[in-house]
Amino acid sequence: MRRSLITTTCALMIPLATAALLAQTQPPAQPPAAEAKKIGLGFTTDAGLLLIQIKKDQTAVFEEMVSKIRTGAAKSTDEALKKQLAGWKVFKSAEDMQGNALYVIVADPTVKETEYELFGLLQKVMTPDELRSEETQAFFKRAQAAFAAPYNKLNLAPVGGGM
Repeated sequence: MRRSLITTTCALMIPLATAALLAQTQPPAQPPAAEAKKIGLGFTTDAGLLLIQIKKDQTAVFEEMVSKIRTGAAKSTDEALKKQLAGWKVFKSAEDMQGNALYVIVADPTVKETEYELFGLLQKVMTPDELRSEETQAFFKRAQAAFAAPYNKLNLAPVGGGM
């Protein structure tokens, strides 16, 4: 009796093991039809704010960066970029934030699901030759060192009928 129990158990194990192995075998992964563009610093509402802390002794570098973005956008033929920056206003707060200079970028209206990260914008408005230059590379390092904290982003929605 014991032998028939073992034989029956073994007979049932073979199909179960085969089924388990087949269930684990997956077809090769299909590449996605179109990769979704990943947005690191975008807005999901019609208006947004970026709060940017810059080291107090580095404000000139940050303001130069903003100027380069504006100048480059004015020369650009990229209509999507021009639309994105049309609602872009940059302010310097009279108050400090945690001992740093505080800049506020207002994007109103925003272009939803579009990148607003400043170094990315700067790269978009520069020519390939400008991007390769040693001067630009040195500027990127200075600008990166000017940031005292990561970006703070706020997606804004109007209240009470807006303005």
